Amino acid sequence: MRRRVVVAVCAGLIALVAAGRASAFSSQDLTLHMDDGVDLAATLYEPSATPPPQGFPAIVLFHGLGGKRQNLDFIAQKWADQFVVLSFDARGHGESGGLVSIDGPREIADTRAVYNWLAARPKVDAGDIGAWGISLGGGAVLRSLVEGVPWTAVETVETWSDLFSALAPQNLSKSGAVYQFLSSVPAARLDPSVVAIEQDALASRNLGALRQFAAARSSRSLLSQVTTPVYLFQGRRDFAFDIAQATAAYRLLKGPKQLYIGDFGHAPSTFPGPDVDTVLSEGKAWFSRWLVHSPIPPIRAPILIAPEPWHGQAQAFTTLPRTRSLRVAFRGRSFLTGAAKAARTSARLPAGVETFGSGRVRVTARLSGGWSRVVAVLTAKPRRGATIVVSEGGINTSGVNGTHKLTIRLIDDATVIPRGSKLTLTLASSSLAQNPGNLLYLDVPMPPAARVGLGPAQLVLPVLRKPVSR
Repeated sequence: MRRRVVVAVCAGLIALVAAGRASAFSSQDLTLHMDDGVDLAATLYEPSATPPPQGFPAIVLFHGLGGKRQNLDFIAQKWADQFVVLSFDARGHGESGGLVSIDGPREIADTRAVYNWLAARPKVDAGDIGAWGISLGGGAVLRSLVEGVPWTAVETVETWSDLFSALAPQNLSKSGAVYQFLSSVPAARLDPSVVAIEQDALASRNLGALRQFAAARSSRSLLSQVTTPVYLFQGRRDFAFDIAQATAAYRLLKGPKQLYIGDFGHAPSTFPGPDVDTVLSEGKAWFSRWLVHSPIPPIRAPILIAPEPWHGQAQAFTTLPRTRSLRVAFRGRSFLTGAAKAARTSARLPAGVETFGSGRVRVTARLSGGWSRVVAVLTAKPRRGATIVVSEGGINTSGVNGTHKLTIRLIDDATVIPRGSKLTLTLASSSLAQNPGNLLYLDVPMPPAARVGLGPAQLVLPVLRKPVSR
């Protein structure tokens, strides 16, 4: 039985005018009442044309953490001539009530209720409802999909498929990213379940509880059961949710699927990016294929990769592009305490390269006194221009003493490194050691007696055999 959702119309129908003629859609603000008494603010867009006998296909838009439905107005207005579009403020956001538990069970219940309410609308074809979500919203879309919300087709943008591996790879929290995410929501609007793990998430401790929290908000373990059409949009350089979050999902999905790796994302990128028109055009075509059942040609190249910089067209692939390994040795030995760092620089690269995938840094470390983490930041300094942060990563060494061979996995991204660049590998306890403005891994205090000795380091960096960017 569908969850009962009551709707109150908060604002009258808004007639829009464009180019001297009546708009192709109208909109109205609504309040959706959830079964626990919490109200969600929403906006419904409907095409002005007469609906077909079965009703219009529909799309639900899900915003990011700390956002609101108005952030997605530009998307709704582009698509509302063909689809009924519903955007809403997630629980604890914007004008909605309730508390934020970051795509927890309560938000997924809300997602199911929103779907059921839209499916019951007289102008909507209940058999053709899709979902589009960005960041937090993308996580909600994928989690609701694996929990059985019957979306006909979905699209996700710069999101995760496994929340723990995204924000705490190798058991070390991307504490700066976590802090920024949590700070985007007022403290009074955080659910107790989030408050309970907040300090552990920043300090990379109580990992069992963190894994349990993340697992309830992830989809990867169940994606192999999904046959729903899914289009994954992921950023080339997104240090919160990297390319691997999308490629892992892409490999698992069993239904129709596409992957777009574009010029947008969380820091150091932004959304929208320069390729936003292509992103939205691809998105509308995907929903047209599966919700409107337009006669679009078969998918011949399911993977698109945007170049850097964007020049108007992405390159098409049938499979993920082939890479080769660039190997660089960083000589030297260092003994670190506190905020000290080891910075080692290579010779100039004889040719430009474009990274694609997760690099590896291998280094021998002699740990003592409770040294709890080793962070690696890889930068490139071209002959001309600013320093480029190519990638970074870290490993949790809590409770480890003595000499150990460490392998630090770097963020999976696509970065252009110009010919003649010098690579610098910075090893320290935080990313701030490379640059005070690099806040991905914060300088969380360690015991005063903490020490680490670092030997020579080896970098293995995957680069495209045939670069996409020119």
